[in-house]
Amino acid sequence: MKHLTWFSATSLALGFAFLYLPMIILVIYSFNASKLVTVWAGFSTRWYGELIQNEAFLDAAWVTIRVAVASSTLATILGTMAAYTLVRAGRFTGRTLFSGMIYAPLVMPEVITGLSLLLLFIGIGLDRGIFTIILAHTTFSMCFVSVVVSARLVAFDRSLEEAAMDLGCAPMEAFRFVTLPIIAPAVISGWLLAFTLSLDDLVIASFTAGPSATTLPIKIWSSIRLGVSPEINALSTILIGIVTVGVISASLISKRGAIRRQNEEQAALRA
Repeated sequence: MKHLTWFSATSLALGFAFLYLPMIILVIYSFNASKLVTVWAGFSTRWYGELIQNEAFLDAAWVTIRVAVASSTLATILGTMAAYTLVRAGRFTGRTLFSGMIYAPLVMPEVITGLSLLLLFIGIGLDRGIFTIILAHTTFSMCFVSVVVSARLVAFDRSLEEAAMDLGCAPMEAFRFVTLPIIAPAVISGWLLAFTLSLDDLVIASFTAGPSATTLPIKIWSSIRLGVSPEINALSTILIGIVTVGVISASLISKRGAIRRQNEEQAALRA
């Protein structure tokens, strides 16, 4: 077993400190009794109570969750369809253009995407609100879903589908009962990725949101322009806690699944 050198250990420590020290400081100062976020005045949870009573933040959080769920679901459906077309349809007229349009948002600056969508909505006379944010988030996140699902479909054994159709399944039934369950982990991963991107987006949402719809990132950004509020620290701490619990839960579920599969393989070998 190789030991870390002093250079590797130092680099690793500095990297972790750069990534996580600001978060640790933020969590600590979320329990600060003072209104000044840089002056420690004692331990207090008052800002969590005020955050719960802040209707503006609660409304923004509810809008963000609704947009994220709707846009990630649409992006997963459209992205899976696009991935299936790219992988299974073979060569067809316009395939290069189609694939380029699917993958363009991956490299397109968000400012350009947001501005172009804003001009589109203005041009067709569509009032900006929750619906336009959902359309915008679906547009830029479906390409990420397409990439994830395409990678799984490329490695998919098509003989399983052919066997199902030989046994009497129609093509759609073979996709529903054979292909979709096997690629389900990739589809779920794509949905989670799209959901995360929607929760985190600020630039595109700021172009496509109207006065009646304010997402949480926009609300936080508009609040910190006037100075960092302790409520922002409390809100950020809650988000960090949710993400931490999610990551740990996913790791435990993945580990248990790997152990279960290993046990099943060992049982099959013994049989």
